Amino acid sequence: MDAFSFLVILKIVLITALIFLAYIDLNSFQLPNAITIPMIAIGLIFNGVGALLYTGFASPLNSLLGAIAGYTLLWALDQAYFQLKKHHGIGLGDAKLFSALGAWLGIEVLPSILLIASISGLVGGALWLRYQKQTVQSAFPFGPFLVFAGIIELLWPQHLQALILNSPT
Repeated sequence: MDAFSFLVILKIVLITALIFLAYIDLNSFQLPNAITIPMIAIGLIFNGVGALLYTGFASPLNSLLGAIAGYTLLWALDQAYFQLKKHHGIGLGDAKLFSALGAWLGIEVLPSILLIASISGLVGGALWLRYQKQTVQSAFPFGPFLVFAGIIELLWPQHLQALILNSPT
């Protein structure tokens, strides 16, 4: 099997796992450690070995930094929110999912993923709350929006930045 076919199959498997996680989160408001933690480890291993074979999605260092920064950023946001509101605003499953995306795709894509997830989360969250007939104080799952953004970055890396930077002013 050539490298291109391997990467296509790997992307299909990764997208399938991400969609499965989004489905679980939509139905249970949980992202299971049994899936997110192995995804972090496999992403780190893939990019570590991929560097030797020229098939990784990110360099080993960017993959490691992405995993660390992905978790740390959402954990820190949750801690700040907890200090203000005295309850958690985001689950650590979301932080582990963001870490997995960082492990697979590297630290450079985390800002894009967070931007896309946040914008789609605002729109999708409003629709979710309206559909569920709940108030803005009610919780809604953020994982599906991270999944959506992660898939966009996996299939069309850095496309958002290119659109913004190349748009006429």
